[in-house]
Amino acid sequence: MQVYTVETLSGRRIKEGELLHASIVLAANLLRDAREAVTNAVGGKMLRYERLLDRANSDALELLKEKAAAAGYDGVLAVRISNPFMVQGSAAVTVYGTGFTFLSEDAVAVPVPHDEASTTPRD
Repeated sequence: MQVYTVETLSGRRIKEGELLHASIVLAANLLRDAREAVTNAVGGKMLRYERLLDRANSDALELLKEKAAAAGYDGVLAVRISNPFMVQGSAAVTVYGTGFTFLSEDAVAVPVPHDEASTTPRD
């Protein structure tokens, strides 16, 4: 399963699918929070939180790949990572993109008009 930040793949014919997203919230432990509070007070890099954010990004991307595979897609285009943030000792990350499938050479890609794209109805 491949994820791409680009919106199109040159040289490959694809059929775009639906919007996919994945969110992860990882909690830090109390000891880590206490150490980072000291670092925050005296200044310096918060290495433990940086590692937690890196792990949250990686886990969210893996979850996005799993969701794409479960939906039958070959990959995800236009992948974006929301601004990861720390809140009360937790790292929260959301990633999203458009699922796609590769088309065979003789298939014709049919784009879905934006007004017909599936949306969640609002009450």
